[in-house]
Amino acid sequence: RPRVGSRAQRRSAILEKFGGAAKGPAPHLQRSGGAATVKTMLLEWCRARTRGYPHVDVQNFSGSWGSGLAFCALLHSFFPDAFDFAALEPSARRDNFALAFTTAEERVGCAPLLEVEDMVRLPVPDAKCVYTYVQELYRCLVAKGLVKTKKT
Repeated sequence: RPRVGSRAQRRSAILEKFGGAAKGPAPHLQRSGGAATVKTMLLEWCRARTRGYPHVDVQNFSGSWGSGLAFCALLHSFFPDAFDFAALEPSARRDNFALAFTTAEERVGCAPLLEVEDMVRLPVPDAKCVYTYVQELYRCLVAKGLVKTKKT
């Protein structure tokens, strides 16, 4: 029998907890090449949206998101009136995550797939959890018409 690793169990728990809200790749990111290509495209989208924000350098779905500023920058790029990004500090991780997740839920209707306490518990966030959340955020932004996609 195949063994289920702890990462697979965590992902299953997230999907179960939120009724499968984050199943499958984000809409319109399906391209030939499979999941790795979708992940790369989503990472490039995050880089493009957060380029130029101080203390934000999105290189992956783990350490790049550790201060919470990448989440804040991503949301600020859509909602510049939601908060003053320049007033945020990289060391205020708990506040940054809380601000980002609250803004995503209130402005976009994004399911709260991540909790602030889980994010601050470790210095480097779990890449699969961050990827799942960003994928859901992207999906919600598309649904609101805030992200334009190419129909294939």
